[in-house]
Amino acid sequence: QVQLVDSGGGLVQAGGSLRLSCSASGRTFGTYTIGWFRQAPGKEREFVTGISCKGASTYYADSVKGRFTISRDNAKNTGSLQMNSLKPEDTAVYYCAAANRCSVPDSRTSRSYDYWGQGTLVTVSS
Repeated sequence: QVQLVDSGGGLVQAGGSLRLSCSASGRTFGTYTIGWFRQAPGKEREFVTGISCKGASTYYADSVKGRFTISRDNAKNTGSLQMNSLKPEDTAVYYCAAANRCSVPDSRTSRSYDYWGQGTLVTVSS
């Protein structure tokens, strides 16, 4: 089992950057697929990006491709989401999620993930 703590959200102007962190408990962080999701007010939770257990594979939603970068440091039990060129439509609560396996065929859907952080709010002003 793993517990996730999200941090790093805040208020930023359009065009700015933020870096979100996901800190995990436990000694087997490297056996979890990590994903980031977001939920804007009045909208459903949506996939943002994901990274494989060893970090060799990353994948992004089209809306953030080229602007966001996911990474992980298994030795430090942390995951990160670097967000550049932020837009007002990126405003949402961002959640880190972990799937308890390295092969996740449907990794872009929230139901594939077993553990969730509490979320961190990102607000982008125009």
